[in-house]
Amino acid sequence: MVVTHGALQASGGRSALTIGNFDGVHRGHRALIDRVIAKARELRLTSCVLTFEPHPREFFAAGEAPARLTRLRDKLELLDQAGVERVHVARFDARFAALSTARFIEDVLKKGFGVRWLLVGRDFRFGARRAGDFSALQGQGFDLEAMEDVRLEGGRVSSSAIRAALAAGDFALAEKLLGHPYTISGRVAHGAKLGRDLGFPTANLVLRRPPPLSGIYVVEVDGIDGGAKRGVASVGRRPTVNPVPVPLLEVHLLDGARDLYGEHLRVRFLKKLREEEKYDGLEPLRAAIADDVTRAREHFDRHG
Repeated sequence: MVVTHGALQASGGRSALTIGNFDGVHRGHRALIDRVIAKARELRLTSCVLTFEPHPREFFAAGEAPARLTRLRDKLELLDQAGVERVHVARFDARFAALSTARFIEDVLKKGFGVRWLLVGRDFRFGARRAGDFSALQGQGFDLEAMEDVRLEGGRVSSSAIRAALAAGDFALAEKLLGHPYTISGRVAHGAKLGRDLGFPTANLVLRRPPPLSGIYVVEVDGIDGGAKRGVASVGRRPTVNPVPVPLLEVHLLDGARDLYGEHLRVRFLKKLREEEKYDGLEPLRAAIADDVTRAREHFDRHG
């Protein structure tokens, strides 16, 4: 898969395109992407996705934007796995937000992608002040198709529904809606070594943005010597000692591990144990972590 960033250059190619944030690359997104790929093959076009960084809602109202399900790196990996041939990550800034409907169609769709076939939802909006809609895309010299909502067990598959499932600790529902297990990935960074001092060393993954969940969890970790490792994880701000402004993901591996600093790990969430709490000192904190470890081991004893 070819990934391009920033300003679009004039394309000499011909594409089948879809547009969106694709946060989580869930089942609804996959239906859209699969349709684009199939149509591209049928028409002998390049299958393309246009996505944005940051998300438009983060640009317009950062404090009110929903938590991301996936980092950009993970989103691109999922799009690659889906079989997309090209992804362009447009920098969503003031200049891009100010593009008129006409300029978006001419500069982005026609010149930037050489669009011959476009798939969007009926409620798709684009251009300055979201003035462009589905009807504005009709009669523009390319074929246009609308994608209906994807529904599962009576409900619409959406990123907001997945966030709600994760916040409730319903990982079975989240996986059903995503089409894959929910994970957070990142590189292990040096921390305050508090876990080691307490007898429970952790691998710390710094999160650039608040995730859609918080608390203490049973997890599996991929990226360590080629296999999945069992663990217990905390996602939060460490209210008892050394509080942090942005949530931190701390993973304690049940069976120990070598030095993991600098390693890229993928943490898969299996079960929520409890909410994050503030304790009156280190001894109550140590006892709580010991109980979390015991309950995580019991989970793996029951479920393998």
